[in-house]
Amino acid sequence: MNKLIQNEMMKLIAKKRLVVIAIIIGILVALFTYAQFKENERQREKLGTDDWRTIIQQTIIDQQNRISSPRISDEWKQQLQIALQQNQYYLDHDINPSEPGAPTFMRIFLENSIELFIPLMVMVIASDIVSSEHSQGSIKLLLTRPVKRWKVLLSKYITLILAISLIVAIAGLLSYSISGLVFGYKGWGAPVLTGFSVTDAGLNTASVKLIDQWQFLLMDFGLVWLVAIVVGTLSFMLSVLIRSTAAGMGVMLAALISGAILSNMVSSWESAKYFFMVNLKLTNYMNGNPPPIEGMTLSFSMMVLLIWWAAGLFVSFYVFTKKDVY
Repeated sequence: MNKLIQNEMMKLIAKKRLVVIAIIIGILVALFTYAQFKENERQREKLGTDDWRTIIQQTIIDQQNRISSPRISDEWKQQLQIALQQNQYYLDHDINPSEPGAPTFMRIFLENSIELFIPLMVMVIASDIVSSEHSQGSIKLLLTRPVKRWKVLLSKYITLILAISLIVAIAGLLSYSISGLVFGYKGWGAPVLTGFSVTDAGLNTASVKLIDQWQFLLMDFGLVWLVAIVVGTLSFMLSVLIRSTAAGMGVMLAALISGAILSNMVSSWESAKYFFMVNLKLTNYMNGNPPPIEGMTLSFSMMVLLIWWAAGLFVSFYVFTKKDVY
């Protein structure tokens, strides 16, 4: 098994896709760092200060003005009201939600990448790992070895897990190292509030607790890794079912994009909460953002994702061990 995994890793490295992914992440992190820097400058010029309390107070005033506008929907007003209450809670407890520094940038980058960007990077690897063997004609040679089919596929899946873990680590490392050049590398011990929940009455702060930023980041990394594994497994399944890499990537790309759209449009379609792509933004539960559909919780979304993961893994191994190769 070790030799099979080593062989798969050598094939993955030879394709240089991890290098390309690292370059893409590095470029985007640099762009986002610059955008954040310019936004901080704009706020400083507008308010005449970089004091976070003044910025939060101005944000609350802007949110109050938008809530009073008759041109926005009741659903959007509710979301603004929750965000306003959260900002007021930060002010009342003297907690800066955006403590300057690379750790804060890394946290925000991961939270904004969990739903689409990192899954897309994972999809590039996973959609090709089996289907490429068919397109190159090497699948027959691979299966003529005196090794059971499930072991061959398991070695590919373990390789995929290693690659996914590396992608998540690269995203964290590059976002920290690049943004630190601009914002500094301090802030690991900054206080972060978590435990917000949304009820019919608005924002519930009964379970809110204060933790260090490094602890919050560990939880964020765990949730991002889980989402990446689920998306990678489903892409892996498509790679087994569909012999064309382009077709498999197209199907998963459509699913991910539709999920990003559905998350903002399915509040009244309760059955949509069982789609894996509606449950990808797990970090929203950590921040107290309202779920796409009322009643959804972190444990529910994780359970849905684990069911999809198990189903994708079962289908992959069943089909690969049973189907004829020609």
